[in-house]
Amino acid sequence: MEEGTVPTNQLSRKCYPYPLLSNVHRYLSPSSKAPEADCRSYTFYTKGDWLYFHDGCDGFKDNGWGCAYRTLQSVSSWIVNKRGSSDCDATVPSIKEIQQTIVQIGYRDKEFVGSHDSIGAIEVFYTLDTLYDVVCKIIHVAHHDNLKKYASILKKYFEDYGGLVMMCGDKKDASKGIAGLHISGNQVYLLVIDPHFVGVPKSVQELVDHGCIRWQHTSEFVDSSFYNICLPQLK
Repeated sequence: MEEGTVPTNQLSRKCYPYPLLSNVHRYLSPSSKAPEADCRSYTFYTKGDWLYFHDGCDGFKDNGWGCAYRTLQSVSSWIVNKRGSSDCDATVPSIKEIQQTIVQIGYRDKEFVGSHDSIGAIEVFYTLDTLYDVVCKIIHVAHHDNLKKYASILKKYFEDYGGLVMMCGDKKDASKGIAGLHISGNQVYLLVIDPHFVGVPKSVQELVDHGCIRWQHTSEFVDSSFYNICLPQLK
């Protein structure tokens, strides 16, 4: 087996040894990080139910390169739940199934299946479109750009769609979910859902303590990475 690949039977795992936590975004209020509310404060959250997928949650070790796959799985669970599936775990694609989908549409060569290659916004778009017939609007945020200026776009998105948003960067650890937006005066915060948790989370509070769920000011994002923000277009 070539270096940087893993057995495809491991990539196929969709057996979760413990119940995945759901709707973890509802746990943390903006007051945990944002300044006190005033008459110009607004908070928006992802609407609907979804599961928190994270590094190794299915017994497959993907820490260090799999964060975008895990966030894509969380977004997939939001889509599946929104459409009323009663078997969300089985319907959400495994890492292997994501890689196979990307190969089947011709975007990557067959050697991609079983690799440790990360994915980005385009692969997320293609996977959601192929598996669920859901397209994404993609916003590009350049290095050192001011993410705050995109607040109005995100606000309208949460109002109109209320989806689970995905951010993909140019670094392997730069992918994360966005499940909320808080605007207080001229300050803007995003509710980050970070998949970089290894082990079995005993509670949502443990995820908060590890920084995997956090309100983050827009000025704290784009410095070492650009970001592509994926907005699933499903009402």
